[in-house]
Amino acid sequence: MEHPLVSIITPTFNAEKYVGETISSVIAQTYKNWELLITDDCSTDKTKEIVTHYSKEDSRIKLFALSKNVGAGEARNNSIKNASGRFMAFLDGDDLWLPNKLEKQIGFMLINNYPLSYTSYIKIEENGKEKGIIHVPEKAYYKDLLNTNVIATLTTIYDSEILGKCYMNTLKKRQDYCLWLSILKRIDFASGIDEVLAKYRVSKSSLSGNKLSAMTYQWKVYREIEKLGLLKSIYHFINYAFYGYLKYVK
Repeated sequence: MEHPLVSIITPTFNAEKYVGETISSVIAQTYKNWELLITDDCSTDKTKEIVTHYSKEDSRIKLFALSKNVGAGEARNNSIKNASGRFMAFLDGDDLWLPNKLEKQIGFMLINNYPLSYTSYIKIEENGKEKGIIHVPEKAYYKDLLNTNVIATLTTIYDSEILGKCYMNTLKKRQDYCLWLSILKRIDFASGIDEVLAKYRVSKSSLSGNKLSAMTYQWKVYREIEKLGLLKSIYHFINYAFYGYLKYVK
C-alpha cells in the first residue's frame, strides 16, 4: 500500500506544559511519512522554544509564529495553507495520539476511498489520568452532526485529493465543527473507527469546561453559519444539550 504524505495541523497557545509530549506522540507514529505544521498563536511562555528544539532535531516538524493572536481556527488555517500532504490530520498542542493512529486510519481511508474519517478516543485529565472512553458510530451524517458532534478534532483526517484543501470558519469557537458540517454537505457521510487511537486532554481552560460559552457558539452555528430556521435550531439545540450532558457525565 502506498504511503502518501500526511500533514498534521497543530495550533499552539501557551502549551509549554504539554506540547513536547504531543510532538513525541507524533514522532512515535508507526506511519512515518508525515509533516507536523505547528502554528503558534502568540504564546507568551516557552512553547515556541520547545517546538524550535524539536524542529532542529526532525526536519518534518515546522514552526510558524503568528504576529498577533487570532484564535485556534485561523492558526489551523495557516498550517493548512502551508501543508503539502494529501491527508490533513488534526492534533491540538495538548492532545496525544497512540502510535498506530496514522497507520490504521490512513490505511482505512485508502482501502475504502473515504474522504473524511474519525476515531474513538479516551479523555484524560491534565495530569494524564484516564477519565473514560468516547466511542463513535460507524457513520456520521450531516443531520446527525447537527444534534451532536461525534467527530473529535484530534481524531479527524480528511483527504485533500478528494475534497481539496478545506479551511475552518473564523468563528472564535466551534470552527472545527463548522468545517465538518461543511464537508458533510458535500459527501454522503464521514466514516468512524470505533477504536481508541487518541487521548483528549480535558483542561480547565478547554471549551468543554465552559458550558455557557459552548452553548452560545452552538446557537450561532445553527442560526448564523448553517442558516437554520428558528424551530429547527431549537430542535437541534435541545438534542445538542441532551447528548452533551450524556457525553460529559461519562
